[in-house]
Amino acid sequence: MCRRCPRLAAFLDAVRLDEPGYFCRPVPPFGDPDARLLIVGLAPGKHGANRTGRPFTGDHAGILLYRTLHKFGLASGPVSEAADDELQLLDARITNSVKCLPPANKPLPVEIKTCNDFLRAELAQMPRMRVILALGAVAHAAVLRACGLPASGHRFAHAAEHSLGQDRLLLDSYHCSRYNTQTRRLTTAMFEGVIGRARDLALAARPG
Repeated sequence: MCRRCPRLAAFLDAVRLDEPGYFCRPVPPFGDPDARLLIVGLAPGKHGANRTGRPFTGDHAGILLYRTLHKFGLASGPVSEAADDELQLLDARITNSVKCLPPANKPLPVEIKTCNDFLRAELAQMPRMRVILALGAVAHAAVLRACGLPASGHRFAHAAEHSLGQDRLLLDSYHCSRYNTQTRRLTTAMFEGVIGRARDLALAARPG
């Protein structure tokens, strides 16, 4: 198990003592590595992915995400309950910029940078991937770093689109967090719009 980030490793050890039934390890990606769409979030939530072992599963952020993926034909069902349920992603894959639970849901810049090696490897292992949907500014910056591209000229904004080269596109969205949805910074219509756009771009990029 990765222990490159001492602060995150120590925090996971502490949470594991308090919650021995939780996953409490780096959370792996979910979905088909041959997918054309990759969705990148921030990090596991304490009682969500850190508990279940599947990205965006068990917390508020996953409610809107999986419901919307199902609506646009990217998931076999509208709810992700546990890592061992029968849910499948369809031509989509989900991962996080940081694989381990951070204190207060806020990874440090050095932790985001350290974990970027894993994101870079994931991108290299997805030969058919054509669209990356970044949920939030941290994910946006992590994707650019993994692709070796500068932040300048690729400003984060909801629904913004950026060429990554090699026939790949980065699409931005506000994160589907409880805070963003409850404050209406991100509405259901806004999120459905960006998921629909991501699907259409991914499917159009390489038919079949």
